[in-house]
Amino acid sequence: MKKRLVIGIDLAASVRRDTGVCVLDYTLNAKTFIIHTDQEILDIVSSYNPRVAAIDAPLSIPKDRRSIDDRKGGHFRECDRLLLKYKIKFFPITLGPMRMLTERGIRIKNMLEKIRGVKVIEVYPGGAQDVLGIPRKNKSLKGLKEGLERLGIKGLNDEMTGDELDAVTAAYVAYLYLKGDVTLLEGVDGCIVMPKITKELGK
Repeated sequence: MKKRLVIGIDLAASVRRDTGVCVLDYTLNAKTFIIHTDQEILDIVSSYNPRVAAIDAPLSIPKDRRSIDDRKGGHFRECDRLLLKYKIKFFPITLGPMRMLTERGIRIKNMLEKIRGVKVIEVYPGGAQDVLGIPRKNKSLKGLKEGLERLGIKGLNDEMTGDELDAVTAAYVAYLYLKGDVTLLEGVDGCIVMPKITKELGK
């Protein structure tokens, strides 16, 4: 029987850098890992068999690009433009290292979708943290951890890295997704799942 779990993945663009992973159960107990390879990601998701795997990486390219390296296409997907509408800061997926992250994100998504019953969604922890009113990791790791704890998440500690805490945030968005308490920033070329947005940010 499928476990009552979700998984958040703060994906690194390169296997040489840390990827944070969080397994979150429905009582909001979190368990985190630092891993590196595609196979490690596949093994964790296969082992825990979550209902949803939330990946912090672009999982599609703009509709008028043949590939991520197509210089003639646009820089934004429709869902990216919705981030702009809500004044949520982000890096365009066509920007330098983001191209590598996008390629890896799409590859991981295709791998995980072959696992029966696992729904894969794109999330953006930095933007989710803005919506939830908690600091991003580059502002305050301590503040981010405490903000996640105020949301009811258990099992966090002061040794956790920003990658792990972003993975926890991704998993929490997956939890909200199952509850239907989200805003879908979607278009013909992709969808970013965010916590419920009730007002324009950045004002």
